[in-house]
Amino acid sequence: MFYHDESLALFVDGQNLYYTARSLQFDVDFKRLLDVFQSKGRLLRASYFTTLAESDEHVAIRPLIDWMQYNGWNVVTKPARVFEGDDGRKRIKGNTDIELAVEAMKLAPSIAHAVIFSGNRDFVPLVAFLQERGTRVTVISSIRTQPPMISDELRRQADAFIEIDTLRNEIARKPRDSAAA
Repeated sequence: MFYHDESLALFVDGQNLYYTARSLQFDVDFKRLLDVFQSKGRLLRASYFTTLAESDEHVAIRPLIDWMQYNGWNVVTKPARVFEGDDGRKRIKGNTDIELAVEAMKLAPSIAHAVIFSGNRDFVPLVAFLQERGTRVTVISSIRTQPPMISDELRRQADAFIEIDTLRNEIARKPRDSAAA
């Protein structure tokens, strides 16, 4: 539940959200996502956390990050580590869990409601910390994916859980009309 007069902040685990939406076969429209939560309360900050690597697979995220930075999002990036696995294949490793947690802890005194887009169980202590300081926490992820993208521990700890698939019509990127092109 959201209250129009409450201050809130969004904390988006970019990689987790990407894989969750992809598993549900839709792409997130970050402008629409921002609009939805701006209408739910006084949105103080919307933060998106992601790692960046120089590999070909990650080049596609750079235009999104640039767009987000110019359109109301606080984007926090961290270089990914590229290493060679035992099998000789190149691997990319990295996450921004600590950066997300620190940002949420810093904002806690200023917000009544934190909305975390992630299903990662590593955020259970963060959720407990925020709750101890009087901040309500909503976690948005999915139990409809196979396997579920949200850990049972995180879902139990949160004040509220929203199945992201129920937001699909509000936040999904609309398909381009090929006739208009």
